[in-house]
Amino acid sequence: MSAEKIIADFKKKLFKPVYWLEGEESYYIDQIVNFAEHHILTEAEAGFNLSIFYGKDADWASVLNACMRYPMFAERQVVLLKEAQHMKDIDKLENYIDNPLKSTVFVVSYKEKKADGRSKFGKLLKAKTEFFSTKKMYESALPDWTNKMVLQHGLTISPKALALLVDHIGNDLSRIENEIEKLAVNLGARKGITEDDIENYIGISKEFNVFEMQDAIAKKDLAKAIRIIGYFESNPKAAPIVLILPSIYTFFSKVFMIFGMAKTDDHSVATEIGVNPYFVKDYTNAARKYAYEGVERILLLLHEYNLRSVGVNDGGTSDAGLLKEMVVKMMQ
Repeated sequence: MSAEKIIADFKKKLFKPVYWLEGEESYYIDQIVNFAEHHILTEAEAGFNLSIFYGKDADWASVLNACMRYPMFAERQVVLLKEAQHMKDIDKLENYIDNPLKSTVFVVSYKEKKADGRSKFGKLLKAKTEFFSTKKMYESALPDWTNKMVLQHGLTISPKALALLVDHIGNDLSRIENEIEKLAVNLGARKGITEDDIENYIGISKEFNVFEMQDAIAKKDLAKAIRIIGYFESNPKAAPIVLILPSIYTFFSKVFMIFGMAKTDDHSVATEIGVNPYFVKDYTNAARKYAYEGVERILLLLHEYNLRSVGVNDGGTSDAGLLKEMVVKMMQ
């Protein structure tokens, strides 16, 4: 069961007595809870029939009592238990979950973790509730997801602007959606998102970012790489080293894959390593420029400097110092 299907059922007034929403990806859980809070009941019905609890402050008996009430002047009532992962003795709700009232729609938001599926309570949840479990979206899936979100807002986005947006925000779907909504407002009648729009409305420099740093290393442009590192040093929040190193590692991991491919035409490479065809030449050019041994050395250096960035075998070199030292060694 997907979040879209659950919300579609809500719109059709098809309800289950208990919804258990769990997992690491809060975006979809929040979508379901928000719809349940604001759209299942009319504004007049909600005054009598909407109860909201927060796990840190609520006790199981109060939640149970709310679920056992009958609706007033409405067909059903809605009970929301948000942040349920913080609630003590939540398993004491098992008797209600096993035999719930059909006139109550009980929605439990259990974010950032999952119930133990081996326990009696965990098995009951899977058997007796509309069970929805999420996991963080893979980084490789973010560009396609973001592009679809852009299209849903009636917009288009250039490949490089898309890469800037995803690389800067990372795996935070709610924030990506918020930034796209901000762009939609600021673009006015215009429908195409450009790199300039990303810089002007989101605050990501189109010249000094992780994407351009990666490009400088791929092209062995040491002067450009040092300029970008200097910008990062002056603007620490622009691109922390904990974001820079994984991004570069992902790029060169894909470059490394090219050496084992039977077909090296652009279409085959793009499909095999999972990148937008617009960017495939960046990867194939890096493969030619560094060759197998050079890319292997880069991956080993990234591992070494990742450890040093967290204090392993390093006496306290600054992030900028580590990056400068690393890119010099990469390009030797």
